[in-house]
Amino acid sequence: MLSSRIRLASVCAVLALSVTLVAACSSQPVASKEPGAAAAPEPVEASAAAKPQPAPGEEPLHASPVKVTGDEIAVVKTNKGTIRFSFYPKDAPNTVASFIELADEKFYDGTKWHRVVPGFVIQGGDPLSRTDDPAVGSGGPGWHLKAEFNSRQHLLGTVAMARAQDPDSAGSQFYICLAPQPSLDGQYTVFGQVTSGMDVVQEIRQGDAIESIRIEHGK
Repeated sequence: MLSSRIRLASVCAVLALSVTLVAACSSQPVASKEPGAAAAPEPVEASAAAKPQPAPGEEPLHASPVKVTGDEIAVVKTNKGTIRFSFYPKDAPNTVASFIELADEKFYDGTKWHRVVPGFVIQGGDPLSRTDDPAVGSGGPGWHLKAEFNSRQHLLGTVAMARAQDPDSAGSQFYICLAPQPSLDGQYTVFGQVTSGMDVVQEIRQGDAIESIRIEHGK
């Protein structure tokens, strides 16, 4: 009789411990996601299926020689209208200088918005998009940029650099947010903000043209 009571007490103790462990596990915090974020892929320059990523060090890190004054404005002419955005040179100095360098060289002229995810981002800046190359999404200027992650948030109209898995793999591709994207904060280099033409941004569809990007100086 006594041994039966001991066995019963042991079983109860095990059950109580199991309930405690389950409760403890269920109380662990779970990372929340913004509505729809799971369905929208992160902005990246290339997928493994599109093109193998260069080996580390294969494409050099670029330090732009452009001297940024701080009053530059990007004027992006598209077939849907004109978009203007200002820069954050204090938060991403080399990224801003590099973008201006490419724009001055007319690198972006004639490229297309090769990726549009409604409610997420529009993405452009791949030279392969000019010819609809099957590897579009993996092209760049032939060099990479050191990441300049900063405290700027991904808001409506935020402009940031696309990259692959390596933080230091951004090149020429950039994206503009169609809505706030807090899940991207701190993971991509934010370097600008749309100041006019957000209605144009919202009208962009995949395959629309970037006719030119020019740099103007504000007053």
